Formats: sequence, structure tokens, C-alpha cells
Amino acid sequence: MCARVGTDLAAAAGLLREGGVVAVPTETVYGLAANAFDPAAVLQVFAIKERPSFDPLIVHIGERREVDRVVRELPPGAQALMDAFWPGPLTLVLPRDPQVPDVVTSGLDTVGVRMPAHPMLRELLGRLDFPLAAPSANPFGYVSPTTAQHVADQLGERVPYILDGGPCVVGVESTILGYEDGRWMLYRPGGIGMEDVTRVLGKEPEVQAQSPLQLPAPGMLASHYAPRKPVVLGD
Repeated sequence: MCARVGTDLAAAAGLLREGGVVAVPTETVYGLAANAFDPAAVLQVFAIKERPSFDPLIVHIGERREVDRVVRELPPGAQALMDAFWPGPLTLVLPRDPQVPDVVTSGLDTVGVRMPAHPMLRELLGRLDFPLAAPSANPFGYVSPTTAQHVADQLGERVPYILDGGPCVVGVESTILGYEDGRWMLYRPGGIGMEDVTRVLGKEPEVQAQSPLQLPAPGMLASHYAPRKPVVLGD
């Protein structure tokens, strides 16, 4: 069975309310979205992607006020970062609210959250009364999709609906920052440059080394962006 590809926001919202999974556009890459407060729905995302359970997901919100539903407290500098870069390609890893299921955070006491800028996804979120947990809409370990056709080519038979919002204007994953021991850390480079982050914080974030036991944020595995074909470097 092939996925339906279209622009029907009502159909996408209906599937998500029923506990289903929908591929959605963002300004960074296409995501595979489910109700972030529904553990069974989120487990479908892991199954479709064949994603390991130790790799946490990002929660997407439609309005700034919704951050209080998923985050327990804001550390120093978080408000300034949100003011500067939301909506946009910045994910903040913050202390999670207890209502965020363990399956979303891989059991961590933190949650990655961002407010996307894509107008179609913003409208979809406005039709829902829950945030969306969404990693990239591709098989785990492969290059992230930036068009609806990319999603259909890679996951088409596994996803009931692909919301087509056109090509992603940023085309790379969101920058991920976390707050540890009184300092901001860069977990993953992405759509927001460190010069801009440093300007807002007044200090450059430190670079987080990958932990061999527990990933503090999504997209930190060495094989995360591997292409399907061998890559050869020539002189």
C-alpha cells in the first residue's frame, strides 16, 4: 500500500487525533509525527523508522505558551533563545514536564522542544490540542527527506498520509542546545549558526561529546546521516 500525498490538513489532523502517524513538512526536514502525549502513537513512529528506543524525539509546539505543557522549568537564557529563534530551526533540551511520556524522551528527565516555522505545520498544530513528537521521516540512519516525494520514496508503504508542504527551505536539521551544570551546550549543529546563538547568550556554547551509553538529544549517532550509496572522495 502506498501513502497518500496531499495538502488535506483536516485529514492529517483526523489521523493524528485517532492515534495515527502522519509525515509533515517543517522548514528543516520532513518529520514523522504523532501525538506526543500518546505513548502508543509514538511507538508507531519508532516502529516505522526502525529507530532504537534510546534515541529521544523532538516535541513540536504551535505556540510559545504551549512550552509550559512539556517543560518543567526554563533555565537562564532559554527565554532569550526562544525570543530570538522561535519559530525556527532551534531545539532546546529542557527539564521535562511529567506528562511527557518516557517513550518520547527515552527515559531522560529532559525533553527536546521547538516551535517550527513552516506555515502548514503551524496550521496543523493549531487544529490539534496536543503537541507532536516527530523525528525525521526516513528510515533510521539515512539522509533526512526535504520533499514529500523523498518521504514517499523511503517510507511510502509504511505511512498512511504525507502532508505535502513543498521543499524544505532550510534543508538541514534544527540546531540543538541543552543546559547542563550552569552552561549551555551544543548537542547538534543545524539551521541556526553558533555566531547567532553566541550573540544572544553572550557566550559561545560548549560542544557536547557523544555519550556511549545515553544520547542527551536526537540526531547524535555517528551513522545518523549516512547515504544509501558508498561515498568515494577523489583528488
